[in-house]
Amino acid sequence: MKSTTRNLCGALVLACVMASAALAHVTPPVVLVSDRDAVVGLLGGARRFFVREVKLTPEQRRAVAQRSGSSPDESFYRFYLGRDDQGRLVGAVLFLTEYTIHGPVRVAVGLGPDGKVRGATVIELTEETYPWVKPLIDRNFIRDYVGLDGRGSFALKHTGVSGMTHFYGEVVASLIQRAALLYELALDPSSKT
Repeated sequence: MKSTTRNLCGALVLACVMASAALAHVTPPVVLVSDRDAVVGLLGGARRFFVREVKLTPEQRRAVAQRSGSSPDESFYRFYLGRDDQGRLVGAVLFLTEYTIHGPVRVAVGLGPDGKVRGATVIELTEETYPWVKPLIDRNFIRDYVGLDGRGSFALKHTGVSGMTHFYGEVVASLIQRAALLYELALDPSSKT
């Protein structure tokens, strides 16, 4: 009985130590832009805003995976649509997150009615990833993807960055590409909301 109790206490202590070590790596989020500010900023010219929820079909999921090299994390996406005073579609914003070993990176991507990237903003990341992403943000590297659609080249175009900065630049670029593909495959731009 003493041996069982001792083993149970030892296992409990070990579990607590391991759990605290695992939690020690989690760093707090850094919110760079609010969702509201991202939607308004990426949909300049819009006067009315709507939400369109889209559930991907299995065919759409396969198409996104085949064309982007990564499977959609969700089967359901929420597009924020902006329309002008005459009811014409100005564009859509989609929020996407990539979960990395250093924590999540969340990006808002603005797309025009033609499916081309209007802009993108890094919304949130962790304190740990911020020093790696900040040099890219300072260089406004996202402008390299403005005007591309889901068939464009989203390779990181900034030379001179390496290591984790290069890695996170590729993460953000892949999120922008995935948003353009999701818009193209899942949203009917001619429909009214």
